[in-house]
Amino acid sequence: MHIDLTLADIVARKHFFSVPLDYQQNLSQQITVFAREISSIENQHKKLPYLVFFQGGPGFGAVRPISNSGWIKRALKEYRVLLLDQRGTGLSSPVNATSLSDMSSTDQADYLSFFRADNIIRDAEYIRAKLSPDEPWTILGQSFGGFCVLHYLSAAPEGLKEAYITGGIPSLTRTADEVYQATYQRVIAKNKDFFNRFSDARLLVDNLAKYLYGNKVYLATGEQLTVEMLQLLGVNIGMEQGPEAVYYLLEQALIETAHGEDLNPLFAHQFSQLLSYNTNPIFALMHESIYCQHNASSWAAHRVRSQFDQFNYHPDKPLLFTGEMVYPWMFAQFEALTPLQPAAELIAAKKDWPALYDLEKLANNKVPVAAAIYSNDMFVEMQYSLETTQQVGQLQYWLTSEYEHNGIRMDGERILDKLISLNRGHCLR
Repeated sequence: MHIDLTLADIVARKHFFSVPLDYQQNLSQQITVFAREISSIENQHKKLPYLVFFQGGPGFGAVRPISNSGWIKRALKEYRVLLLDQRGTGLSSPVNATSLSDMSSTDQADYLSFFRADNIIRDAEYIRAKLSPDEPWTILGQSFGGFCVLHYLSAAPEGLKEAYITGGIPSLTRTADEVYQATYQRVIAKNKDFFNRFSDARLLVDNLAKYLYGNKVYLATGEQLTVEMLQLLGVNIGMEQGPEAVYYLLEQALIETAHGEDLNPLFAHQFSQLLSYNTNPIFALMHESIYCQHNASSWAAHRVRSQFDQFNYHPDKPLLFTGEMVYPWMFAQFEALTPLQPAAELIAAKKDWPALYDLEKLANNKVPVAAAIYSNDMFVEMQYSLETTQQVGQLQYWLTSEYEHNGIRMDGERILDKLISLNRGHCLR
């Protein structure tokens, strides 16, 4: 089924596909996968090749386009763009506590085991057979989308003409523990940058942490705001414009009242808007599994944190923000995650995750790949990314300090143009 609509400067077509939950054993159980196809007004009737976008995450729907701008503007010069809502996100059989409420915890965990990159790419190939059966297509992956790109190159390279990656080259072999040992150090560096940039941020943060430590305060969602929750704001300080958003929020955290200091209701409302764990539960449930190949994560970020005592807050020490890490206590503190806590424990203990990357296929890869690696990226360890570039054939990269992890959102037209030039042998401008 498809539905057409016109947006500012672009034409969009909505596609809904019925695909197997499990491509290997049970083809009868179906889920829906949604993709939005867009083209520029001037090119809408031309037969252009497809570029498929794989969103970061896991657990986030594809960008909802507003106009012909950013990386989309560059792509639409020569492609039709397919914005894929990865299974479980957006309009693709959404995963949340409500949609899973009729399943046991064991069934929830089993169901969610089909929501990694391997099945996302099976969905993509299924859709390609419908939309572009005679022609391989081009793909672009941002962050976790880059993990999907490398799996695509491992599993179905015959479906690809070109590939692009921004801020998302994973290690092909390292464990979740190794990833977090590296990224905790990057988070420490981002904390230092944050508190150096905003001279009163240390006072604001520590005053708020001490207040939360000694008082029970609640968010607009009804959840108790804990110090550990406050630390999660750090996921934003590794993004362009993220440190500013966190700082301006902290400025308004506490107010003086006739009864003394109290939490500002404005802060209580806006705080939840900077975190997405309630609205995008797949991220919390499945994030660590993106690093797992024949091994369990066993709450890797939580265990590795014990090696970095500076993140463990007490009123007599400064508070540090954490990063993209997921912790077991989140399933007790976030309202939308609480019903999924038993399933989360089962997923963390799961050992039989299949391999995601075929090292021999990747070494012999023939599909041109161009990647942007951000040297200051808080979320993806640069050295591990560079390590992977030596293990994948036909992969060229652009290493830059100009952007944070979300660079494609901020200057996507330029970034994609550089990568296209790199892939096609042109000099970078």
